[in-house]
Amino acid sequence: MKKYLLAVQFDESTPESDEDLQAQMARTSRVTDEMRSAGSWVFVGGLLPSHATTVVRPGDGTTTMTDGPFAETKEQLGGFWVIQCDDLDQALAWADKCALACGSPIEVRPFQDAQWK
Repeated sequence: MKKYLLAVQFDESTPESDEDLQAQMARTSRVTDEMRSAGSWVFVGGLLPSHATTVVRPGDGTTTMTDGPFAETKEQLGGFWVIQCDDLDQALAWADKCALACGSPIEVRPFQDAQWK
């Protein structure tokens, strides 16, 4: 089985109401439960907004730390699933369900095999 990252691309410029957020969480929980039942689920996590981030940058043998996201964009990483599937087609089928549940784009990225040995 191969492992994939399903990254939720969240638009922070359009905040959701508490009611909308609760409905989204209920939908994504159902997808996560379905993944667990199918044996595809590995890990899931939601992230705080990008203003809570700290970026650590290397340079000249030292690092600097700055507040805020790495890139100034409208869409930020809002959460993710790590799943295991037989192939990319199966991962894309899960991403389809996740996108509908979240109402946000999902980036699908395979992990390098060597990281799971």
